[in-house]
Amino acid sequence: MTEILPTLWFVAIGALWVGFLLLEGFDFGVGMHLLFSTRTPAERRLMLNTIGPVWDGNEVWLITAGAATFAAFPFWYASLFSALYLPLVFVLLGLIFRAVAIEYRGKGHTERWVRGWDRAIGLGSLVAAFGVGAALGLTTTGLPLDANGDRVGGAFAWFNGWAVLGGLAVVGFCLVHGAAFLALKTEGPVRERARRFVVRWAVPALAPLVVWVLAVQFDGGKLWTLLPLGVAVVALVAGWLGARAGREGRAFAGIATFLVAGALTLFGSVYPTVLPSTLDPAFDLTVFNASSGGYTLGVMSVVALIGLPLVLAYQAWTYWVFRKRLHADQIPGAHAVLPAVLQRKLAQAEK
Repeated sequence: MTEILPTLWFVAIGALWVGFLLLEGFDFGVGMHLLFSTRTPAERRLMLNTIGPVWDGNEVWLITAGAATFAAFPFWYASLFSALYLPLVFVLLGLIFRAVAIEYRGKGHTERWVRGWDRAIGLGSLVAAFGVGAALGLTTTGLPLDANGDRVGGAFAWFNGWAVLGGLAVVGFCLVHGAAFLALKTEGPVRERARRFVVRWAVPALAPLVVWVLAVQFDGGKLWTLLPLGVAVVALVAGWLGARAGREGRAFAGIATFLVAGALTLFGSVYPTVLPSTLDPAFDLTVFNASSGGYTLGVMSVVALIGLPLVLAYQAWTYWVFRKRLHADQIPGAHAVLPAVLQRKLAQAEK
């Protein structure tokens, strides 16, 4: 059983990353669409309201994926996070900047204030998405690691074409996924523009992700990984046709299935390697030489079996409660909130 646990936790961590990209992916996409897909302040508020109840909960998937990697595969965590220290700092700053912008944009009511924070949301989403994509791209294609798992080279030794490809792949996916989500969750002009974006830009925006998956498959893929690869192609075509026909639910499901099948192809192709070394294959980190001991993985498995269903049930309930479409007419106008002292004085004056 202890020999199976590392593989099971590799699958679990892969599933956590897929969950993060599926849920936080449309959050990032909506944030980036604030930069160019809106016409009025009401439309921007409408777009933010689609992710308002869920965006901070979706970020938990990233934290959980990192924590699970730290506990289940400490050598993988140490090598990856130390080698990618600089880009991951930018990811963290992008997430912080984005979260602060979402909370602060409603604290002022001038056009300059609100529009400035809207741009901050978009740029923070863009930086975070690109950084996560670069990290995942290098996880599947390799880093210059020595026998100790340490990075060889300077602070930018990680920066190469694979990092750029991974970054562009996640950014492109988030843009399309976010547009499909907006088309599914809104009414009116926002819905129509989002649907047209999916129809017009799905293929070029998702091309980097397709190239990444195909490159990894051709380099080290197995025979069975051709099956999810075929599913990904069919799902992408079905999603595009759904968007073209105005069936937003099918479009969103198709794009989501495309990501899940593509990720299964990626992780299945590199298994059992969790972090390849570009210096020498003998230095590769695998699920077996990078994992924690059997006792640690066993305890983690028990905790996950108890806690994970509760978390999934709660998040599913949240999405069910906020499942209906939104329209710009449903968004109330901005209003200033007076300090409590002034409210009391005004109340006394009215008496």
